[in-house]
Amino acid sequence: MTGARPVIATGQQIGAGWSPALSVAKALAALAEARRSGAEAVYWLADEDHDRAEVAGVVGFEGDRLKRHRFRFESRIGTATGWLPWNPTHQAEAERLWGPLPEPQEPTLRGHVLALGRPLWDRGIRPFSPTEPRIRASIQSELERWRTLGLEALLMRQAEALEAQGAPLPLDPRVQAAWFSLDPQSGRRQRLERGQPLPVGHWLSPGAAVRPLMQSLLLPVTAVVLGPSERAYWRLCEPLWERVGLAAPKILPRPTVFVIPRGFKVSSAQLDALKLGAWDRLAAWPGELPTAKFPAAESDPSWPQAIQARFQKELARSRDRLAKLDRRLHREAADHQLGGDPERLRQLLFPFSAPQERVMPGVPWLRNERLLDAILERMDGASPVILVEEP
Repeated sequence: MTGARPVIATGQQIGAGWSPALSVAKALAALAEARRSGAEAVYWLADEDHDRAEVAGVVGFEGDRLKRHRFRFESRIGTATGWLPWNPTHQAEAERLWGPLPEPQEPTLRGHVLALGRPLWDRGIRPFSPTEPRIRASIQSELERWRTLGLEALLMRQAEALEAQGAPLPLDPRVQAAWFSLDPQSGRRQRLERGQPLPVGHWLSPGAAVRPLMQSLLLPVTAVVLGPSERAYWRLCEPLWERVGLAAPKILPRPTVFVIPRGFKVSSAQLDALKLGAWDRLAAWPGELPTAKFPAAESDPSWPQAIQARFQKELARSRDRLAKLDRRLHREAADHQLGGDPERLRQLLFPFSAPQERVMPGVPWLRNERLLDAILERMDGASPVILVEEP
């Protein structure tokens, strides 16, 4: 890699329809940083991961409604995602969810992802698969050397240190394997215990905590764009870089992207209130509220206890009903300020109560060239939240 152009890397386990959409945001953030620094942007197709539930579960559209969908892949449990088939049945399912799609570059999930990512590749991001046989063969002996260095013990000590600091630990190396075997013919990936020999003809496949090292072994990575959970597990490998003789790249936080429907006006400071449906925090009703008209009434001590209890219950019920009218007035005020119904905006930006980039597929963004350019233009390397109005 001596003299090679430096790389700004990012990536994601490949998913149907480029799910979730945050993978598109990561790619554009890497491209923006590469343009600023004169480096090359590389999108790492994490196609040797084998979390089938994650890559198969998607969200599609049924008119104006969202629907959950799960693709079925006829392959053995533990098959890495790059080997999962993508046949005409999968393509037809995907088009029913998202509309017309380009044909896959090969009959695999990886081929589907490569075809959908064409707008990103055309903008200068290079897709990179660590499972290309020629590339993988070149590092096999070095990975085997790493396995003799006792990286597992370092990972466990680092996990204990992070726990003592109260730092998040999204994966636990005391439970999750540092190494797997990967059959390049079938794509079957299986856990390797310490001291267990690698089957003949198989590749060594690093677990998530060791994968950052392999990335820098294959590419001259100077910086990586990572989301919050990734940044947490990258901390696990902090003591490993020196042991294997590599320099740790700079970590760049991935910005969160929200695509705002046309006509709405919203700022990043309003997002928390919008997610919670706290309309009064968005725009309080300027006049008197229904609850202010409610009389301060108390039960008469001379009444029987049952009547007093019933009276208090009816008062509480009336207060609750008037509070709903208060909320309706706050919603009317927020409607005026935001340029539309805040509840509709909340559902669009936080479907299933999560940020849209974590739920929605990347397909709608990838097929909208003007939207991609608008997001890219706002990737300034400093803003943690990016709001882009839908073109």
